[in-house]
Amino acid sequence: MTRPLLDQATPRANEKMERFHASTVAEVQAAVAAHAVVVVGMKWNPHVPKARKALDAAGIAYHYLEYGSYAGGWKPRLAIKMWSGWPTFPQVFVKGALVGGAADLEAALADGSFKAALEA
Repeated sequence: MTRPLLDQATPRANEKMERFHASTVAEVQAAVAAHAVVVVGMKWNPHVPKARKALDAAGIAYHYLEYGSYAGGWKPRLAIKMWSGWPTFPQVFVKGALVGGAADLEAALADGSFKAALEA
């Protein structure tokens, strides 16, 4: 089941959405295309270090991108959320696919699906 998305917007609204921090979205897209594993995070979020530590413990190399903290940088993070459809950080990607956040990563590492996706 897919979540419902707004399917109608005015051309002006669509243009604004497409331009909203487009360079940030392009940077994340490029990293996801160039690296097998990418973690997108932010400062001060306790779940980001959990995800990174889980990957480190599993011996999995990853590319890390960080965008602001709770004190700032919310607009670039919002653009990333709009692009990925995932509401929180970190956002973990393997071979271009969104895994989810830290808890989702830990579950995927535990059941072997993360390494299977990485090796596919």
